[in-house]
Amino acid sequence: MKVILPVAGKGTRLRPHTHTKPKSLVQVAGKAVIDYILEELSILKDVDKYIFIVDENGSEVKKYIEDRYPSLNTVFIPQKQRLGPAHAVYLAKDEVNEGEDIFIVFNDTIFITDLYVIYTLKSRYDGLIFSKEVEDYKRFGVNVVKDNYIVDMIEKPDKPISKLAQVGLYYLKDGKTLMSYIDKAIREDKKVKGEFYLPPVFKMMIEDGFKFGAPEIDVWLDCGKPETLLETNRYLLKKNNKIFGELENVAIISPVYIGKGSIIRNTVIGPNVSVAEECTIERAILEDCIINRGSHIKDIVITHSLVGENVYVSGKGERLNIGDDSVLEIT
Repeated sequence: MKVILPVAGKGTRLRPHTHTKPKSLVQVAGKAVIDYILEELSILKDVDKYIFIVDENGSEVKKYIEDRYPSLNTVFIPQKQRLGPAHAVYLAKDEVNEGEDIFIVFNDTIFITDLYVIYTLKSRYDGLIFSKEVEDYKRFGVNVVKDNYIVDMIEKPDKPISKLAQVGLYYLKDGKTLMSYIDKAIREDKKVKGEFYLPPVFKMMIEDGFKFGAPEIDVWLDCGKPETLLETNRYLLKKNNKIFGELENVAIISPVYIGKGSIIRNTVIGPNVSVAEECTIERAILEDCIINRGSHIKDIVITHSLVGENVYVSGKGERLNIGDDSVLEIT
């Protein structure tokens, strides 16, 4: 099996943080988004290569993956033209062998589920388009299922014809076949708002008789914008409530995560705060925050905030969304 991970999205809703790093490397509850994804993928024991589709920040992703996961067999392919998710997947075509299955994972969200379902279901289907039932179905592309097979896909439906939102996880029993259909969609210029997307490709395959299932995942966590990143941080801290840094006269209100090399003094921290490595926090009160690596915070109250890497912040109480390498002194 080949795993294809398109990580070339610009992450515009997470700016200013994604001005300086890919959204797959954005931190939440002590880890990068890509760490959570790779942990879930570890159950797939027959993967022989991880194919990352990257943008101009690809060298950062490559270094991170090679440093943290040296045993993975990886390849990094640049997406030089922004032509959409299906186009990104198509760039991996030369890495997929005849008759080989593929698993595609987009990095807008963190998922929690038992991917072993692939092995139990693949004899019944040509592909699996993983789903999650949602109440706000009008925000998503949804799968319409009849007799356990997907019969249609609708983008942001006005009526509740289905609440099974597509979550950005796709399994194909024959990767070369998918690539041929993407090639057809590109040749026929089947764009949606100027880009090539996978649902129109899957609809062509369904019309030609291919059978797709829609297994539900257990947990779907959005990391696409500041408010949902903080929600995801709250959820993940319940399992990743850990302290590795140095504390001096600190009141901890769990759950919190404090990374290695961080020094915290005379501070109240929590609940729902994650502090990355090598931070210094003095005389502060922090609640519901994500503080990224190397930042220095003092003499301030911060709530419901994202603070980037190597940021210096001091002053009075605020709600902040500060990108990397910033200096903010509030007087």
